[in-house]
Parts: sequence; C-alpha cells; structure tokens
Amino acid sequence: MTVQPLRSDARSGGSVSPAMKSVGVPLLGFGQVRHTRLKPVKNAFAYPTYFLMLPMRAMQTGKAHALAHNRPGWLSFHDRDHGDGRDNAVAWIDELLSREGVEDATGEIWLHTYPRVLGYTFKPVSFWYCHAADGTLRAIVVEVNNTFGERHCYLLDRPQYGHELMADKVFHVSPFCTLEGNYRFRFMRSSTGGIEKTVARIDYDDALGPLIQTSVSGTLEPVTRRALRKALWRYPAMTFGVVARIHWQAFKLWRKHVPFISKPKPPEVFVTR
Repeated sequence: MTVQPLRSDARSGGSVSPAMKSVGVPLLGFGQVRHTRLKPVKNAFAYPTYFLMLPMRAMQTGKAHALAHNRPGWLSFHDRDHGDGRDNAVAWIDELLSREGVEDATGEIWLHTYPRVLGYTFKPVSFWYCHAADGTLRAIVVEVNNTFGERHCYLLDRPQYGHELMADKVFHVSPFCTLEGNYRFRFMRSSTGGIEKTVARIDYDDALGPLIQTSVSGTLEPVTRRALRKALWRYPAMTFGVVARIHWQAFKLWRKHVPFISKPKPPEVFVTR
C-alpha cells in the first residue's frame, strides 16, 4: 500500500492529520503487518491484522463509546497495559515527556496499539503520537515490549510525517539479533475521499547495513459495535496469534541456523532519544 505523507506545517515543522484532529472518536485500523529479514538468510511474512488508534486525552473524560475502557469486554483497552502499569496512561506519558524536556505536547495524544481480546494481550510495539496545542505533531514515543516481560521506549523528538527518524538500538527484542546498529522509523498518514490510512515502518540496520524491514498499515474507521464485531469475527484469536507467530518465525530462523543471541540485561535508562 502506498500512502503519501500529509502536508507539513511550516510554523512548527510538524504535520497535521485530519484523523488526528478528530475529537474524542476512538478508531479501529484494519490492515496488514509485514516483516522481512534480509540476512544471513531471507525470511519474510505478511498477515492481516487490526489495531486501535485512540485519542487518549479525550478518553479520560469518561465519555461513553463502544470500546470497553478499563473494564472487561470481548475486545477492550486497559491503561495499565502501558507505561508503568497505572490506570491513567496519559499521566504516565505526560510525565515521561516532561522528564525528557518536552513541555509543549499539550494537545491530543493518539495511541496506536493492540487491544485485549478475551482479556489477553501482547503489544510488541505501540506508538504514542503526541501533539502540540495547535494540532501539529510534537513527539512520537515508540513503546516496545519483548517476550521476556521487559519494556523500553524510544522518544522521537519533533518528527514529521513522511520523514525518516533514527535511534540507536539498545533494547533486546529478538534472540536472532544483536544490540548493535540502529532503527530507522517512518510514519505516514493519508486521507483520500474520506478514507483515512496509516503506516508505521521500522527498519533495523546492523553494522553491515539493512537487516530487517517491518511495517504495520491499515485503514481507519470509528470504533462502533459493528466494527468491533467485524474485528472479532475476522480475527477471533488475534492477540494469541501475535505471540504464536512470533514463536513460529523464531522456530523457522532456528531451523535455518541463524545464530542465537543470549538475552543481555535491559538498558538502565528507560527512554532512548
């Protein structure tokens, strides 16, 4: 899927998205996850997925909507699945940004993440799109979880849609990758004929060049009971499937004799800029 970057706001260097301007409307994205390992052997896969895109500040007001928020449901979202586990994830992300010197991300915060399904979730990566009061994109926090129960955040300061951003890799995710090298991030949003689309791409380069290319893309629509039923009927075991696919792909790499890397200690600093 090709998605053109949105216009850049010359006043702040940020980008404005029509969907990001929506007030208090949780969204569901239906799309695809793609992953390609380039060496020492090629291993690629793509599978359908869905995800949430949530206006976190608006949701703290308690306004009723179809998504179960901090309560049980067939498909639900719980603040404590993010950050330091508290029941107010907005307070956590505001404190994180403030500690890192980002004081002007006072606009809406849109969270791209996986839901709980039947009470279970695993979130390999979530994206916090943090906006200034004028609606321009001020920062993106990439929240990463590994299968060892560890978590780390990468803070991308003053990003722009369609522009590449970089961060050193410091957090262990795959037992078939070392910690050397860096990530290249690229985020895109588009709106055509009232249809909203989003792409988040993360490429990983080691010392010898590109190693892994990943992306998650989707078409956004408001969270309604009908949309939730569609998600559950199409992918009834989606979050279980995420973990199953991670282990299946690891097994395939092991069978291809890709070297296994022992897990190092997690970084002492929780946020990498």
